[in-house]
Amino acid sequence: MSLISILAKHAGVARHAWNQGLALCQQVLAHNRANPNDKIKFPSSIDLHKWLVASIKPENPWYYEVSKCSPQYALRHLSDAFKSFFKKVKGFPKFKKKGRHDSFTLDGSIHVDHKRVKVPVIGWLKTFERLPQGVEPKSCTLSRQADRWFISFKIDVPVEQTPKVYDIVGVDLGIKTLATLSTGVVFDGVKSYRQAQRRLKRLQRNLSRKIKGSANWNKAALLLAKAHRRIANIRRDVLHKVTTYLSKNHAVIGIEDLNVSGMMANRCLAKAIGDMGFYEFRRQLEYKCKLNDSRLVVIDRFAPSSKTCSCCGNVKDLLSLRERIYHCYSCGFEIDRDLNAAINISKYASSLLVSACGRGAADSLG
Repeated sequence: MSLISILAKHAGVARHAWNQGLALCQQVLAHNRANPNDKIKFPSSIDLHKWLVASIKPENPWYYEVSKCSPQYALRHLSDAFKSFFKKVKGFPKFKKKGRHDSFTLDGSIHVDHKRVKVPVIGWLKTFERLPQGVEPKSCTLSRQADRWFISFKIDVPVEQTPKVYDIVGVDLGIKTLATLSTGVVFDGVKSYRQAQRRLKRLQRNLSRKIKGSANWNKAALLLAKAHRRIANIRRDVLHKVTTYLSKNHAVIGIEDLNVSGMMANRCLAKAIGDMGFYEFRRQLEYKCKLNDSRLVVIDRFAPSSKTCSCCGNVKDLLSLRERIYHCYSCGFEIDRDLNAAINISKYASSLLVSACGRGAADSLG
């Protein structure tokens, strides 16, 4: 059996375990709704694994051809997904489909060499990039994007305190420019999806003219998937550079709590908003601030950062999207719209920190 088939089989077992566990959880929820007086305890990851070993594995002997960690971690991830759903952090978990986001996780004896890594059951895997030496990964996740497989490690790293150039900065995210800082620095978005629209249109038209499931259809689908992977990689590269710069050089970073899902409902701006990656920007900032000993302050989404004058504090009643220069009718101050919002965000973040420190001092005195 080829290496690609082995990796695909591990991903298939993880996907099957996820779908079976999700179906069981749906049955438990439906029973509890129909019988409020006879509720069944919602299964944990351990309960799901015991049920899988007792009921699913005997009926599907191909489970024993892969590592036991693959279905275990799939059920663990399913349990975490339901915890996020019950906390109203994420939506309800969905069933997984073959060929979409194929991945699986392994742990145990993992050895990292110069340009190869040894994982349980599968054995040695060659890599195209040089791997770090002297690390002991706790687990690794193998995932597929188009025709390539990627491996990521979970390791413990010490938190290093990097010297900060600025104490506090406000970040205003936008469509015209990706991020405008209160210090005056502007980061332009690459708009990778917009640049690749003509190529995507041609590839999608070529795919639609093939018979679904045929060899030519698979080739066309692979070309389309590779094009989307390139778009995502370009966007992710820019976001990583910007968020790394912010977390390493600023002690406190203030951003707005944007309603991204609500903004995407605007059919005129949805494509441009999705091309910027606002959610990914915040997600990267959250974990990089912890790594670089910075603090992320999220202000209220209803704070009038764009309508408020950063000079005198006057708030406008109406500010259209066409007005790129903010003009204050009270003091006559003129400034770029995005820079004005970024300065106000930094002020809001500073006031939130002061109030939080005040509450902490009051609690300690009480």
